[in-house]
Amino acid sequence: MSREKSALLWGAIGLLVVLVGGQALVLVGPGLPFGFAALFALAAVVGAVVAAASYGLEHRLTRKGQA
Repeated sequence: MSREKSALLWGAIGLLVVLVGGQALVLVGPGLPFGFAALFALAAVVGAVVAAASYGLEHRLTRKGQA
């Protein structure tokens, strides 16, 4: 798999984790301390950061034989 595709998939996982966590807060907990628009913005930022970090660090892991 290419590094770009792998990074985008990790970014999508990060985005979905934030959205699922926000939905769990709404369903089980006290609710969101901010609106859904802010949740989507936060999820997009987290997804972008995870994608960039995985793209930047993947070559180090493969060079060390850990991936």
